[in-house]
Amino acid sequence: MSRLSATLDRVKPSPTIAVTTKAQELKAAGRDVIGLGAGEPDFPTPAHIRAAGIRAIEEGKTKYTAVDGIPELKAAICAKFKRDNGLDYMPAQVSVASGGKQILYNALMATLNPGDEVLIPAPYWVSYPDMVLLAGGEPVIVPAGIETGFKLTPEALEAAITPKTRWFIFNSPSNPTGAGYSRAELSGLTDVLMRHPHVWVMSDDMYEHLAYDDFAFCTPAEVEPGLYERTLTCNGVSKAYCMTGWRIGYAAGPKDLIAAMRKIQSQSTSNPCSISQWAAVEALNGSHDFIAENNAAFVRRRNLVVDRLNAIPGITCPRPEGAFYVYPSIAGLIGKQSAGGARIETDEDFATALLEETGVAVVFGAAFGLSPNFRISYATSDEALSEACTRIERFCAGLR
Repeated sequence: MSRLSATLDRVKPSPTIAVTTKAQELKAAGRDVIGLGAGEPDFPTPAHIRAAGIRAIEEGKTKYTAVDGIPELKAAICAKFKRDNGLDYMPAQVSVASGGKQILYNALMATLNPGDEVLIPAPYWVSYPDMVLLAGGEPVIVPAGIETGFKLTPEALEAAITPKTRWFIFNSPSNPTGAGYSRAELSGLTDVLMRHPHVWVMSDDMYEHLAYDDFAFCTPAEVEPGLYERTLTCNGVSKAYCMTGWRIGYAAGPKDLIAAMRKIQSQSTSNPCSISQWAAVEALNGSHDFIAENNAAFVRRRNLVVDRLNAIPGITCPRPEGAFYVYPSIAGLIGKQSAGGARIETDEDFATALLEETGVAVVFGAAFGLSPNFRISYATSDEALSEACTRIERFCAGLR
């Protein structure tokens, strides 16, 4: 008999973490590797936020806190939702956890029963399906391909809903594609959801403030107030505030759901890091001037990567509306052979050969549920991105 839970047979380790780990191992072994797999800003946490964390330590704010967040942080989150999204929440409707991933996991664990279905548009963040499986539910993958800009259509959503559907997971701007839904596009989806009152909405808004050009972010409960009572609006300080390692995610929704999530957290991790919570208060309440400065760099990097990749025969790279990822198609490269002798039958073959032959680490598209593609995170220096694109160009030129 296995020592391990049978539940683990339903899930796999995170491919994005695996790629980052492999790149780090190769670097440690002396290889010249450019890692484009990690989904985190390369900018430091802003000084005023760091100072708030240091101040919390010096003031002795290092003890246990309330299970799902200090009152000051919950108040800041309520103010943020009102300010940025026009959504009114009370502190009892807010949950704070150790990262955005724990927020989603707590909600799924608190609500799913065997046989419950969760609709997940593909491409998706790699953890969505596995968290559903760990919680005992069944992920239902709904493709949203390059032909629709990697955005789910109302018709596809309608066709996927069944009496067993419990949740619809929505992510805009998206990881891995950077695709952002306009208000009109999102309204088409919310119209469908209003016809199916048994379906709850889990909106992952982690990349809300990483929006470019004329794209205007919006979230489901904001677009359709009728969904307010069955929407969990999820967010965090990781991406826009350059605080990935601080591990603070949060969500707001119906009181009974938040209470259930609190119960899960009370018997797993208890409270998030007290120091990180005080830093998050400053992040939400303090100056946001740095976001525009960072976004200007992200736009420049996005344009560099998109333009360089689209100049490569066999690659098609849409220009995303937000986040810091591109998700190019390599349909024109499938079936070829690399200069090093690798046969490119899948996007995983492409990513493996690219890493081994050029030292550029990307994540293959199958990890996100839609092939043949790969994901690049452009949250790194212009110099690294330019060199990576040069190596990709050289690698693709060698395909026969």
